[in-house]
Amino acid sequence: MKVIILGAGLVGKAMALDLESEREFEVTSVDFNDEHLKELSLSGIKTIKKDLSTPEIIKETVANYDLVINALPGFLGFQSLKACLEAGKNVVDIAFFPEDPFKLDSLAKKQGVMAAIDCGVAPGLSHMLAGRGYSQLDRTRYLYIYVGGLPVVRQWPFEYKAVFSPVDVFEEYIRPARLKENGQIVSQPALSAPELVDFPDLGTLEAFNTDGLRTLLQTLDIPEMKEKTLRYPGHREKMLMLREAGFFSSSPVEISGQKIRPVDFTARVIFSKLKLNPGEEDLTIMRVMVGGEKSRNKIRLIYELSDRFDRQTGIHSMARTTGYTATQVARAFASGLIKRKGLIPPEFLGTDSKTFDFILNGLKSKGITIKEKVELDS
Repeated sequence: MKVIILGAGLVGKAMALDLESEREFEVTSVDFNDEHLKELSLSGIKTIKKDLSTPEIIKETVANYDLVINALPGFLGFQSLKACLEAGKNVVDIAFFPEDPFKLDSLAKKQGVMAAIDCGVAPGLSHMLAGRGYSQLDRTRYLYIYVGGLPVVRQWPFEYKAVFSPVDVFEEYIRPARLKENGQIVSQPALSAPELVDFPDLGTLEAFNTDGLRTLLQTLDIPEMKEKTLRYPGHREKMLMLREAGFFSSSPVEISGQKIRPVDFTARVIFSKLKLNPGEEDLTIMRVMVGGEKSRNKIRLIYELSDRFDRQTGIHSMARTTGYTATQVARAFASGLIKRKGLIPPEFLGTDSKTFDFILNGLKSKGITIKEKVELDS
């Protein structure tokens, strides 16, 4: 199967190296960054240098491939996914874009292809676990997701490092968080409702509202749902200050005769402080709780993930958990487990036991393990 990966950053690199390790895939990576492509070329992966900011170029680039993995930044995500579908290509997508993905469902069905969206760690694996828990209960009362990627070493001033675009990080702190309360979808500001959450092997983290539920709000009949991002205590307050001061605004301002978006300026200025550099270790922590009734008993299903930087391969944890989730979905498609056409949110993969087990077993083989426990609930 000929696979093309759009984007060769830390996550795109991890996906390319993973798929290239198996002979059934012929992998090509596309990016505009020479440094990213050089590293992959040295590993024997085919590379193409190209600016993928326009739909026409994307259609031309993906024309001769069987499967596209879209790992472009979120602000390009919707238009790039649409372009791939218009080209009649099956897609596994990890771009975290703000637009409603269901608007592309009819296009995918018309073209007779599948679009497996949000196939990272969160959304992605978190949604699969939500779907799994939902399918195990007779009636589901609530879904709570806590997830975050963190540097192992906390460093001033931000006590946070990212493996993906700083602009995408800021978008997570800007976009209003959609939750479900008493069966109704409500909106809360990002970074709102902070709470402290304890993790036995890590300590106390701070959680706050972000817009991560996405398709779950439409696909699963659960009256109470929320997703919160986890960070070291103190990070939220600093991001809130920057946001409220206008540093994340996308409305251009004029400086010395030049118009510039504050968010682009902010990303450029603090990029070195937010970028997770080679050799710097990170971790990924996630807790998904699904509560409801089973055989007239009130129970809570808890799924937990704790993953760290892989010293042997040099692959960061966020790249592993995000990228390998996507490559396992790609393998599930190549194996014929995914036959559905149209838009496929990750929770649909979680409700299908064969596909879910296939994905989790593949992750387990790479040292990414989900711990599951069942508790009586009040």
